[in-house]
Amino acid sequence: MGRIDESKEFIPVRIAVLTVSDSRDISEDRSGEVLVNRIEAAGHVLADRMIVRDERDQIADQLREWIASDEVDVVISTGGTGLTGRDVTVEAHRDVYEKEIDAFGTVFTMVSLQKIGTSAVQSRATGGVAGGTYLFALPGSPGACKDAWDDILSLQLDYRHRPCNFVEIMPRLDEHQRRK
Repeated sequence: MGRIDESKEFIPVRIAVLTVSDSRDISEDRSGEVLVNRIEAAGHVLADRMIVRDERDQIADQLREWIASDEVDVVISTGGTGLTGRDVTVEAHRDVYEKEIDAFGTVFTMVSLQKIGTSAVQSRATGGVAGGTYLFALPGSPGACKDAWDDILSLQLDYRHRPCNFVEIMPRLDEHQRRK
């Protein structure tokens, strides 16, 4: 199991939160609020927060906007990862990924299995990288957002986490674009 190396300095990352919903506004966005509270409590920077409708193009366009921004290192979306016809967040994420982080969905399923049993099979949580930015799509429930943050993302987005973490390789995520 990993651990936090207290001899290393914490490096805050800039995280944008995207809630995908046809029916919620900011005042009703419990899942987005869970993420915002945890991001800030961990010492990271909330770079931006938005709500978009369950429309594949709108989701992908917002992801691309944040990928292009020098002010965003990580995007975490919540909502739209289920199995219904309106659940298109995973497809929108995959429209912009350069590389998928396959194990993210697997680890999220393992964490969820401990909390909600076999209902974990209904989630299509995913993670990927594009333009040097990490992208994660989480289910729309506050519990799922807590589980993903507490058991996966809080650790992988902490530079001090050992044996490895996402932050330490951030400078190399877009190295293929810098090659001559």
